[in-house]
Amino acid sequence: MPGGVWGQRLFKTVKYLTFAFLTLNIFLFFGQELESAHHSLNQGFNLAQAVQLFSATLDTAAWVVLLLLFEAETAIIPDQYLVGWTKRSIHGVRLVCGAAIASAWFGYIGEWQVFLGALPAPAAACDLVGGDWSVLLDFDDFVPLSADNCALLPADTLQVSGLEQVLAAPAAFASAAELALVDVINAGAWILVVVVLEVEVRQQLRGGIPEHWKGVLGWSKIAIYSTLALAAVYWGIEGDFLDFWDAALWLFAFVFIEMNVFDWQFEQHAKEQSI
Repeated sequence: MPGGVWGQRLFKTVKYLTFAFLTLNIFLFFGQELESAHHSLNQGFNLAQAVQLFSATLDTAAWVVLLLLFEAETAIIPDQYLVGWTKRSIHGVRLVCGAAIASAWFGYIGEWQVFLGALPAPAAACDLVGGDWSVLLDFDDFVPLSADNCALLPADTLQVSGLEQVLAAPAAFASAAELALVDVINAGAWILVVVVLEVEVRQQLRGGIPEHWKGVLGWSKIAIYSTLALAAVYWGIEGDFLDFWDAALWLFAFVFIEMNVFDWQFEQHAKEQSI
C-alpha cells in the first residue's frame, strides 16, 4: 500500500475510478449486444438465447459485483466481522455471481459455435439487396446490405448459417470466429482467477495459506494472468477497442485486489509473529 496520506488517497481514487469505468462498461456492452441481437433471432427468444446474445453484459455485471465483494472482504470489512450472516451473505451473492459467470461462459461458447459453419451465399450479394439481409463486418459488427456495399463483397461471400440472413466475406467470417474463440478462452481464464482467489480468501479466513499451496497458487496466477494479457493484446491488435479497454481495466483492477490480498496476508503474518 502506498505510504503517506496523499499516497493512500491517490491509490483509492485510482482504484475506485477503475471500478467506476468497469461499471460503465456494463452499459457499453449492453448497447453493443442489443444492436447486434436482432441479427441472431432466427429461432425465437428464450433464456438460453438471451444469455448467449448478452453474454458480455451478463459476464461484466457479475464480475463487477464479484470485484466489489473481493474488495469488501479483503480491504474494507475487518476480519472479525467476516463471520455469521455477513460471511454467509457474501458467499451467497458470490455463488450467484459465479453461476452468472459460468452461464456467460457457456454463452460465449454458443456465440463461438455460430461461427463454426457457413454456406455459400444463396445468390450474388447485389441480388439480395432489399431482402432484409445484413453484412457481418466483424464480431458483433453488422450493417444492412445495401446497393452501396454489396459490390464490395467478394464472389465467394458466405452466408453465416447460425445467424438470420447475414452475409460475410471469408476474411470477416474468419476474424469473427477467432474473436469469438478468444472470448471463450478469456472468460474461462477469468473463471480460474476467481477459483484461485476464492481458495486464497477462504484459507486466509481459516488462519493463513499453507506453505505448500503458495507456490502452486503463485504459478497458477502467472499462467492465468499471462493468458488474459495475451487476450488483451490480441484485441488491441485486432482493433476491438471495447474488448481491449475492458480487458486492460480488469487486469488493472485485479492488481488492486492482489495488493489487498498481499496486505491482508502480511497483516495476518504480523499478528501471528506478535503473539
